[in-house]
Order: sequence, then structure tokens, then C-alpha cells
Amino acid sequence: MDKFRMVFQFLQSNQESFMNGICGIMALCSAHLYSAFDFTCPCLPAYNFSYAIGILALPPFLLFLLGFVINNNVSMLAEEWKRPVGKRRKDPAVLRYMICSMTQRSMIAPIVWISVTLLDGKCFVCAFSINVPLEKFGNVSDHGLSEIDMLRLLAKIPCKEIFDGHAVVSRDVAVRYLRCISQAFGWAFLLVTTILAFLARAIRPCFTQAVFLKTKYWSHYIDIERKLFDETCTEHAKSFAKVCIQQYFEGISGEISHLHQQHRPRHNSKDSDEDGKDEIEKLRGVTDQEDMNKVLKNWHNCKPPLNIGKTVYQNGHGCTKHNNLNNNPAQPRKQVVAYYSKV
Repeated sequence: MDKFRMVFQFLQSNQESFMNGICGIMALCSAHLYSAFDFTCPCLPAYNFSYAIGILALPPFLLFLLGFVINNNVSMLAEEWKRPVGKRRKDPAVLRYMICSMTQRSMIAPIVWISVTLLDGKCFVCAFSINVPLEKFGNVSDHGLSEIDMLRLLAKIPCKEIFDGHAVVSRDVAVRYLRCISQAFGWAFLLVTTILAFLARAIRPCFTQAVFLKTKYWSHYIDIERKLFDETCTEHAKSFAKVCIQQYFEGISGEISHLHQQHRPRHNSKDSDEDGKDEIEKLRGVTDQEDMNKVLKNWHNCKPPLNIGKTVYQNGHGCTKHNNLNNNPAQPRKQVVAYYSKV
């Protein structure tokens, strides 16, 4: 159990590596899913192209959306985008960096699916079998078929079991021709995506290094701030619940209270009182539900400015005011810590 806890803590502290690993697993799963998928071409002129394009485009789109779903930064990005400005302005560059980072990771699995599909060639053969040039691989003059019958015959090329037009066109030659074209498109697709990924990862920071570092820093700050806020809320809720439960059991009368006092050792009473005082001290003055609701609402509506040299406190309107500590040395710096620790 301790090993699993260590692994979980490592993944939490290294979210970027964790997300890269998840994206890699999704890419491998997409390749395995395609290999296990039973591709069955309808072999009808009206449905071959639609079915093949659907197999080529719909699963990558679903994998792309799944990449966003498993990314924890989606909710953080939406929250940062929709939150009121309050005392902290929004930086569009940071939001763009966050969405670009999520998009790059989410595109890995779709790219693998499209590449594997094109390199395999089944979808391409199904989609373009009716476009096989008969002047190169078939009998153009003596087949005796109408145009509609010829389309039906060419549409059966992907289906080896029902193809019966060997006298008109060689199926093996047509399939090999279409698969060669599909593989050429697949390698070209991989080459283009690799070049674009290289340009996005290498050249962009070279031209805008300062902006890139700034946006990356504040993106990490938003993520860490949210994690610390959740951890602090969890600790505060635990302390609040513990105090409320202790007060409940201390205040009840009757048999339960009497049994509780009998079975509780005397030497632990002082320790429990000290623990209760410590838990109350952790509450930082937030001692009822309405106060806690105001604190949480104020955090969402009026986040404090990013300036640790200012004291922050709430006014009557729900937002925050701030005074510079350098101009008023008498103000203790621990007020800043008190504000952030109570939420």
C-alpha cells in the first residue's frame, strides 16, 4: 500500500509527466483498438466512401475529445475563463498557452489512429475502389457491363469473398495499387505532423522566449494555486467537522454522554481539549457555515492580487482591499498568512 501511495504522490507532483504518459497509453490503445477492430467494407457504391471516411475521421474525433476529458486542466481553464475579474486580471496569453498545451497532448492518439489506418490501407481501398483506373489494370472494351454494373463490380474489390469480376480487373493488382497510395499518404501525414510538432516545440520559444517563459510560469502557478487551495479547504473542512462532532458528543445528555464519560480515560481529557483548541485555531475565525460560504464566494469573485507585499482583508461588499506593508510597518506580515491559510 505504501508503494502505491508513493507512486500516486509522484504522479500528483509530476502532472505534466503523468499527462504525457496517459497520452502515450491512449496512443498505444488506439493502435491496438484498430488492430482488434473488424473492418468490414459494405462493398456498395453508395456506402463505401461514407463508411471508410467515418472510420478514418470519427474515432480520432472521439479520441481527441477523450484527451480533453481526462485532462484535469480543462476544468481549471474553464474556471479561469469564466471567473469574475475581481482584483486579479486575466491574461489571455496564459489561457492560450493552457489550451494549446492540452490540444497538443489530445492530438497524439488521433494522429496515431489516422497513421495506422492509412498505413494499413483497408479504409483507403474501401473508399476509392470505384476509382481504380481500368485502362491500367483492367479490360476496358470487352467487359460488356453498363456503367452502373461496373461501379457495383468495382465496389466489391475490398470484399474478396463476393468479388466475381476477375475477367474485368485483377483484384490483387487493384488492392495493391490502392494500398501503395494509402501508405504514401500515411507516411506523408506522419512527416507533416512531425515537422509541425518540431516547429511548435522548438522554434516558437526561440522567437518569443520571454513571453513563453511568462505564460508557462503563470500556467503552472494557476495549477499549483488550485491544488493548494483544495488541500487547504480539505484541511479546514476536516478541522471544522472534527470540532462540530466533538461539540455534539460533549453536548448530548443521557445515557450516551454518561457512557462516553465512563469509558474515556481521564488522562486523555486534557489531550483532547488541547487537540480541540488546536483544531479551533486552524479554523482562523471561520466558525459557521455562512462565514465559510462568504470566504469561498469571495475567493471566486474577487481573487486577491498577486502581490505578497500587501495585506488583504474583506470589506462589506464581499471584495478585498489591500494596503502596502512597506507604507505601514505597524501592520504585521502574519495577516497575509492568516488570510490565505483560512481559505
